[in-house]
Amino acid sequence: MALNQTFYARATATGHRFGHVAEVGVYHPETSNVHDFILDGVRATLVEPEPASVELIRAYFQGRPNVELHACALCDFDGEVKLLYRGSSTHVATLDSSPALVNDGANRDEARAFTAPCTRFSTIDDGSIDLLSVDTEGSEWFVLKHMTSRPTMISVETHGGAYTNPYLREIRHWMERNGYTIWYKDRSDSVYVRRGEIAVTPLDRLRVWGMDARIRAGALAKRLKQWFRAWAGARSGPGRGTG
Repeated sequence: MALNQTFYARATATGHRFGHVAEVGVYHPETSNVHDFILDGVRATLVEPEPASVELIRAYFQGRPNVELHACALCDFDGEVKLLYRGSSTHVATLDSSPALVNDGANRDEARAFTAPCTRFSTIDDGSIDLLSVDTEGSEWFVLKHMTSRPTMISVETHGGAYTNPYLREIRHWMERNGYTIWYKDRSDSVYVRRGEIAVTPLDRLRVWGMDARIRAGALAKRLKQWFRAWAGARSGPGRGTG
């Protein structure tokens, strides 16, 4: 089952009726985390800054009055922001850490850069969002920081491979202050729910503990692989073995 279908299945299995869902960092419409909610007719707010992806989203959901699309990035300020295009790993250029930089060894100088309008989430969020998915390749904190709503469920990209979200501490503190607890994790996201609205069972907590162990092991394996490749590359570098 695809990750977006798993998210939908787990969310709807709680029995909670979601009236307004939102996704920040959609990329392509068919892989959207709120795709099936949209097909169910649930009101959806979508945010995506990359022009080609924006056009795909518009064409795919054309004629659906429940979809509102904002072609911009969400940041800590209003204006314009520079992004580096890396497909689904496109990220804000000023970030020191992103999945593309950490896991893929992306070269900033070789990436295609583009400028997009940006704003604070508070200019878009009307306070009624009750399910939110945020995947902005390292900028997730700036979405939460300026959010007006307090959704029942929030999915945030926090990890993956050797990558850890650079604002993980701020994200966790925000969740604690605003009454959220971790429900489950997958290979890249942490899903939080508001205490008292969706029950988190002892089995859920055990599964989170197990996934944390898998994430740490995977990160270590990724770092070792990267180190070995760098070491092997250094050994086979120009001039080695000549005398």
